[in-house]
Amino acid sequence: MIKMLDLLTEGIQDKGIFKAVFMAGGPGSGKTYINSQLFGIPYGDINVSIGGLKSVNSDSEFMMLLKKFGFDPTQLAQYPSDVFNNFSDPIKKGGSGLRDFAQDLKNARMDGYMKGKLGMVIDSTGSNFQKVKRYKKMLEDAGYDTHMVFVMTELKTAQFRNKARADKGERELPEHIVEKSWKAARKNLGGLKSLFGSTFKLVDNNKHLSPEEAIHAFVPLVKSWANHWAGNPIKNPIGKQWVADQLRLKKAGITV
Repeated sequence: MIKMLDLLTEGIQDKGIFKAVFMAGGPGSGKTYINSQLFGIPYGDINVSIGGLKSVNSDSEFMMLLKKFGFDPTQLAQYPSDVFNNFSDPIKKGGSGLRDFAQDLKNARMDGYMKGKLGMVIDSTGSNFQKVKRYKKMLEDAGYDTHMVFVMTELKTAQFRNKARADKGERELPEHIVEKSWKAARKNLGGLKSLFGSTFKLVDNNKHLSPEEAIHAFVPLVKSWANHWAGNPIKNPIGKQWVADQLRLKKAGITV
């Protein structure tokens, strides 16, 4: 969970305050890797950390829970379908409820960041349009400017990269899960573009089959957009007013 020190060290004029960037795209698109790099989490030889933005990703919580209960997240594709479904299904459907628990942990982390007015990057497939829409409204009602980067790949590319993960000892998803998530995200592409308007960016990350090549091609684009968005003045009137009020209080010597 978020530490109090994380909140106290953030200032009202820090980069990324009141900024929320949604990363969308199906499995194998490269977005999760890039998402981790936006926060300076070491991976390979690339680091494109963007100051002031925090990661929000239920997958990381889910992987942690699987390890806690003795399962190997890198072997997900090897488990029988009924076992895999048990991981993801809610208790009311006879499942373990681990995915719901992971979602609750993610929401608690996100709530903590919002209370601190901290900028964040929210990693999701974009497969649930209403969920993205709901989160977007919640953030904007709290004063945030919202943005989206949608990473486009073909299904065969997504499946290829998913298999490549296994060869490197990383998490591999069952093929039918990759296809289901890919189709749902692609179906929502038009709606998401309309929802975010001018703050929507579409990235074609299909050219390079190799995950490493795709990452090197994709990093500069996301880095430039994230830097641009995080560094822009706040446009949301609620967020702007909050900052103005805090500056007035600070100038008057009043602390809250």
